[in-house]
Amino acid sequence: MEQIETQVLVIGGGVVGMTAIMLLTRLGIDARLYTYYPGTSPHPKSHILNQRSMEIFDELGLAAKVYAVSTPPDKMRAAGWYAGLKGSHPMAGREIGRVEAWGAGCDDPDYVAASPFRPGNYPQMYLEPIIKDHADLTCPGRLAFNHELLDFAQDADGVTARIRDRATDRVFAVRARYMIAADGGKTVGPQLGIRRLGQDRISRMASVHFAADLSQIATGADVLTRFFINPDVGGSWTSGVMIPEGPTRWGHLSEEWVFHIRNPDQSDAPLDRDAIVAHMLHVLGLHADEIDRVIHVSEWLIQGIVAERYSDGRIYLAGDACKVHPPTGGLGMNSGVQDVYNLCWKLALVLRGVAGPALLGSYETERRPVALANVKAALANAMNHFGIDTALGLSDLSEPAVNWASMARLWDGQPHHATLRAEVFKAVQVQRLGFRHHNIEFGYTYADGALIPDGAPLYEPLDPIRIYEPATRPGHPLPHAWVSGDGTMVPLGSLVADGHFLLIAAEDGADWVTAAQELAAARGLPLRVIRLGLDDGDHIDMRGTWARLRRMDRTGALLVRPDRYIAWHMPHGVPAPQACLAGVLDRLLPPVA
Repeated sequence: MEQIETQVLVIGGGVVGMTAIMLLTRLGIDARLYTYYPGTSPHPKSHILNQRSMEIFDELGLAAKVYAVSTPPDKMRAAGWYAGLKGSHPMAGREIGRVEAWGAGCDDPDYVAASPFRPGNYPQMYLEPIIKDHADLTCPGRLAFNHELLDFAQDADGVTARIRDRATDRVFAVRARYMIAADGGKTVGPQLGIRRLGQDRISRMASVHFAADLSQIATGADVLTRFFINPDVGGSWTSGVMIPEGPTRWGHLSEEWVFHIRNPDQSDAPLDRDAIVAHMLHVLGLHADEIDRVIHVSEWLIQGIVAERYSDGRIYLAGDACKVHPPTGGLGMNSGVQDVYNLCWKLALVLRGVAGPALLGSYETERRPVALANVKAALANAMNHFGIDTALGLSDLSEPAVNWASMARLWDGQPHHATLRAEVFKAVQVQRLGFRHHNIEFGYTYADGALIPDGAPLYEPLDPIRIYEPATRPGHPLPHAWVSGDGTMVPLGSLVADGHFLLIAAEDGADWVTAAQELAAARGLPLRVIRLGLDDGDHIDMRGTWARLRRMDRTGALLVRPDRYIAWHMPHGVPAPQACLAGVLDRLLPPVA
């Protein structure tokens, strides 16, 4: 049988798998990707791209391409709650409340201070072709769609997989040192016997992707996500949520939309597509002739599950292969991209012989707690919506007239309903947990793994979900600061790229610079070294941001990992910097056997 040799085999051709192949190729690793499907996903799926993912896409040369076609920031400033979309009741379609979302269209100063990249929004069905084109350009001949993984086996030295070309029936083997399973948990994990723990069927959901001109009906030109609470059908679960899909116009002018709703049929019966479309039309108050066409109807489950382990021998799970949670909060696709960003630099160092395989154990140590936190947050976000129903006094069991009478109190201006209005406002503002969870989506930290704690007291966040606090503690992401070495301001994070560590020394840290350069040359370690200060250094701290955060005097230093996380921090100089740094690297990078 024909056998292809490679260093890393990637199974799965979604956003996560394609991100992995691009990262590995950029790191100089020979990798190949195989996926069962003949093309990219035809379904909208995920759509939010948070700041961390956009930073990764920028490193891959993708960010500008995504921003060029995605939702303008002024069209994704908010999430809103509405009394249906259209209907015979005079209050149908009225806005119940809203919250700022995803950095409020670049107006939220915390988002601006956190990263030079704003959140993006683009449906996965349109995003994946852009990523695939870019991957084909940067990794020519390395992506194979319409190829089925038949089976695989691993030994002490690598993984051998049998692959079938579904177009020709040709079967061949791929031999790799390591394998990444980014297959959504469909094949590799189950064959390895890796269980996914948690709640695997909270609710059966359905989605309708349709084309329609709703510009005269949908209010809120700056609203991205429209949650409906239609008294004609009940509360949040039975009213659904609608999101514009573009692809060229956005906000209320969008040409396409996707509508998500709890399937009224919670049994195991096959999906009744006609019934779901009819239910959607009823909820939205539309007639069939008011939509241009139904593009696709699909079903999915609300789940909250995490793999019991992230690896088996030389095989590593990433993305939905190791965790699945509700779409509330937009964490799924983003966390998958961030999984492989964490994993690929470690694989590269091991494959180059710079670090031993034990380094790869830090992947699960670091990423699994993040997944558990994401699942908890997403489930809480999904459940929070019931608070608005409760505040309004709505029930799925009540008659429409009763529900409308309850909701009418929100707008009748009566003084004795002021308490109700205040309660509804509070219930809506609680939803910020799903739209401004900056510390979950961007500020997540690693308590253990490929890092050296600095002995500082345990980090206690001001708010574990909503407030990201930039810090230079080991296990925290490198804070954003504008720096310049030649008069051109660049983000500090941009100095960490393509698998390089970054040692940042303070103004008088020349000894750290010399020591780091010598150690890097001796060990073959990809490392960039700079001195950074307010008025002296290879780079200048242009706005004083770094000075406020660095927690070191003019002789200190810190080490940043290739995934832009701080690995080690020293607040001052030491008598023997080379010996100190050698000890740091020995602890961070396990020896090659």
